[in-house]
Amino acid sequence: MVTKGTNAPASSGDTPPIHFCAMPTGARIAYSVIGEGAPLVWAAPWFNMGAAQAIARQFPWGEYTSVLDLGTAEGNLPVQVARTHPHVSGIGFDLPPLAPVFAEYVSAHDLEPRLRFHAGDFLKDPLPSADVVVMGMILHDWDLDEKRVLIAKAYATLPPGGALIVYDTVIDDDRRQHAFGLLMSLNMLIETQGGFDYTAADCIGWLTDAGFRETAVEPLTGPMSMVVGIK
Repeated sequence: MVTKGTNAPASSGDTPPIHFCAMPTGARIAYSVIGEGAPLVWAAPWFNMGAAQAIARQFPWGEYTSVLDLGTAEGNLPVQVARTHPHVSGIGFDLPPLAPVFAEYVSAHDLEPRLRFHAGDFLKDPLPSADVVVMGMILHDWDLDEKRVLIAKAYATLPPGGALIVYDTVIDDDRRQHAFGLLMSLNMLIETQGGFDYTAADCIGWLTDAGFRETAVEPLTGPMSMVVGIK
């Protein structure tokens, strides 16, 4: 299985090496086997480029100064935000093997002073604080209980007025129009132990249950949408 930003915990022993493979487009994927039976974690900036750039444009970053990207992989989301908004600094949170991939990508954009990597398992370890927490193509990897745990941890680390941005192939509430999201959900059910995609109403309900006082949904690019919660 190959899944971006699963943040699945590594097994005991030495940290496994990161390998690279060439893609037909000239892009490069970094991946690492992180445990027996666990998914592969991979990093490819083109995968979420449209969504990352749309979030950098559409979200009101002028009201915030820091961002925490969970399951950051190479760090494309914080890079796009930092390039567009010079006042914003950021943290990319992912498993330790992704640190050199993040460093290389951030360095290529001359953003080392403003963006840093934080190694950890986001289901087990404390999250760094930031004004905005982002989960991109993350929530759909996990079952309902784990989804709620991640949302609760994001809520706990945010300051009052802070924001959580969740973006995925969000399914329409009637489950009749967004074929891509429905097929992605089927893919998650096959490839993960409990993951599934969800509707905007589902996500808003989880955010509200966690304590977020305001929520909104906004389309991004292609099949992607973001659900935003304000603490």
